[in-house]
Amino acid sequence: MKKTLLLALGLTTFTAFSQNQINISKAQYDILKKNHQLDLSKNYIFTDAVAPQGPEIKYQGQRKTPSTICSCMQPLDSTYSYVPFVNYIGTTNGNVYMPNYMNDDASSIQINLPFTFNYYGTPRNSVFINNNGNISFNSPYSTFTANPFPDPSYNMIAPFWADADTRDFSQTLGSGVLYRITPTAMIVKWENVGYFDMHFDKLNTFQLIITDGTDTLLPAGKNVGFCYGDMQWTTGDITGGGGFGSPATVGVNQGNGADYFQVGTFNQPTLAFDGPYNAPDGIDWLDNQGMHFNTSVSGNNIPPIIINNNICDTIDVYTGDTLRSVATDSVEFLIGVATPEINQTLNINFSCSEPMAFSTTQLMNTPTYQSFNCKFVAKDLPTGLYYVTVTATDNGTPAEQTIETIVIRSSFDPGVVTGMNQAENENRVNLFPNPNEGLFTIQHDIEQSEQPVLTVMNIIGQKQLETSLQRQTQIIDLQHLAPGMYIANISTQKGLVKSRKMIVK
Repeated sequence: MKKTLLLALGLTTFTAFSQNQINISKAQYDILKKNHQLDLSKNYIFTDAVAPQGPEIKYQGQRKTPSTICSCMQPLDSTYSYVPFVNYIGTTNGNVYMPNYMNDDASSIQINLPFTFNYYGTPRNSVFINNNGNISFNSPYSTFTANPFPDPSYNMIAPFWADADTRDFSQTLGSGVLYRITPTAMIVKWENVGYFDMHFDKLNTFQLIITDGTDTLLPAGKNVGFCYGDMQWTTGDITGGGGFGSPATVGVNQGNGADYFQVGTFNQPTLAFDGPYNAPDGIDWLDNQGMHFNTSVSGNNIPPIIINNNICDTIDVYTGDTLRSVATDSVEFLIGVATPEINQTLNINFSCSEPMAFSTTQLMNTPTYQSFNCKFVAKDLPTGLYYVTVTATDNGTPAEQTIETIVIRSSFDPGVVTGMNQAENENRVNLFPNPNEGLFTIQHDIEQSEQPVLTVMNIIGQKQLETSLQRQTQIIDLQHLAPGMYIANISTQKGLVKSRKMIVK
């Protein structure tokens, strides 16, 4: 039943229409939040929302390569726009109305998708992007204090549900939420976002990708990806101090109690992690992590989640030169495996195309989470591609399994042989534009006597093109390729010269 509630704000009123939703003006909301008078169990809907006017605001900075080793983090460029958050009447910075992308607790207009996203059996063709680190489908969410999953009140995908604040009026930090939509995918980036109340001493950068299930931005069979850069805070001032306090939540929640998973909750500046459903964990554990899921399945058991910062790319190891130490003939990486549901256990198996070169050391073993340090030694092996396969099986009914293959590329490094330093090697090859629509230019200064060759691979190591580079500036046509991320390798008779990631739109 609709009822009117009187606040301690004179004659100000707001209305509650459902058990979990309250309609209120943004100005009233801001005052209540400042005074710690909000009901943290409610989702507030702003009655004075005004749709943004005019064209979207494009990202105008220089092309920004991610400051992270996570291979799935997409670079910012002019193809991204600031999320079209709604404006609010009377929301100002002094006497100047602030851009709608500088906000606290705002949500976007409903954004139509040119593809169908399968959300646990429900086709979705539109989303709301919420400033507080999540997207939703049924309604926008202003809620800044996260709940653990499963939760019956929220229907969301949350790479990092917390009290984000993007009111960087100085515009010196590049703080904001940006997005890009392709025919088969949507990428949302929370770039250098601070925490409430306008604190930017600590910043978080993280990314969400959703796809139609075919886009090669994610591994085959996955339609959701989370990726993290440097993560420094977990909590705003209302339920914490100095950036830490009540936990942030990472995961997916359908709201029906059956279709959900939780990666973890985070409330401290440490590397601690003991699994999805135990004590809150350390935010530094998320640094440079990448994880991918499939929400196309629906039922009582969700497959295990494999977590690794190289899972959608190729790991390089250089070998073949006697001047190198043993350490440079090998590569190490971390693999974590979590079961999304409470009270399940895991069985993990590894296999490698070169078994004697691969080894693992278990770092953690809890019922819902296991982690391993993996090492591949390329010494005395031929150059080429090698494959590590991780198979994770849970004990649900029926049991579910996730299989991921990690590609390791062993190359001979000509930089050591020729005495070429890294800076010189960096300047030898240019590829532009990037991203592109399959038509791009390769520019290099390699002598023809070295017989340069361009090889383009997809993210699982399958060759898409191999061609000789006959000129130092050459146009390459790959317009037949599906949109996604590819690896362009330029090599000579001596070995690999340069490897570049390339995005085909």
